[in-house]
Amino acid sequence: MDGIVLLREDHKTVEKLFKRFEKLADGAFAEKRAIADEVIEELTAHAWIEEQIFYPAAREAAPETSDHVLESVEEHHVVVWMLSELKGADPKDEHFKAKMAVLMENVRHHVEEEEQDWFPVIRKALGRNRLTELGEQMQRAKAEAPRDPLKVPSASK
Repeated sequence: MDGIVLLREDHKTVEKLFKRFEKLADGAFAEKRAIADEVIEELTAHAWIEEQIFYPAAREAAPETSDHVLESVEEHHVVVWMLSELKGADPKDEHFKAKMAVLMENVRHHVEEEEQDWFPVIRKALGRNRLTELGEQMQRAKAEAPRDPLKVPSASK
């Protein structure tokens, strides 16, 4: 699987979790906690493989995307911070749903920029063979990637 396809699959997985969360009744606290925990694990691993593998390769192949890469790393920093707050949050707390809503807005914005503006440029710059190689590397790394946002060193400087 090529690297961009892998990242798009991750995006779809997280979007499905977001939609499930949005459909839950106000009192469905156990389900909200379970979905939030899945979102935390998925996004933490996703951000980690992007920053460790995909972004450096993309930046090297298409130096004109450096600003986008830097912005994406900062967006990840904000998301990981939000995930760390959600990790310890009580779903009965009035801020829990609001935190999830803001997280969803941020992630959806990030995904839209990547998929619409950035991935086509990167696909062209990297080519099929390199994207396949990156995808395989990312799949292997994802199996070992951190799933706890509190254990992810910040890539943001």
